[in-house]
Amino acid sequence: MGLLDQLAGQVLGSLGAQKQDPVPQGDLVNSVIGLIDQAGGLPGLLQKLRDSGLADQVASWVGTGDNEPVSGDQIKEALGEGQLAQIAQQAGLPPEHASTGLAQLLPQIIDHLTPHGAVPQEDLLAQGIGLLKGKLFG
Repeated sequence: MGLLDQLAGQVLGSLGAQKQDPVPQGDLVNSVIGLIDQAGGLPGLLQKLRDSGLADQVASWVGTGDNEPVSGDQIKEALGEGQLAQIAQQAGLPPEHASTGLAQLLPQIIDHLTPHGAVPQEDLLAQGIGLLKGKLFG
């Protein structure tokens, strides 16, 4: 469990240090976890984002180099207005704030969930997501 604890600590530390937009990150982390679940796992979410024109950004998030940024508008386009509205409602945010927050979070979370530039086996990934849920939402 040491690796999973370290992963959760890194993601939470990155979120705490982020000051780009005053969006409540904790509420959106749960939404990212939900996105991963709804897409059938991380590979499904990554494919959805690639299919929406974000292939270069996704490759950078999974890879070991710097993460390419993505805009709130690109996230809105990739997820669709319906899914974004649902996420915004769950987080108690206006949709434009939800898309901005997700644009900040997705690169970091995907980067941390894909150590060494590869998508981990689903069992390890599920454990990591479960650990994040436990640390964030008790």
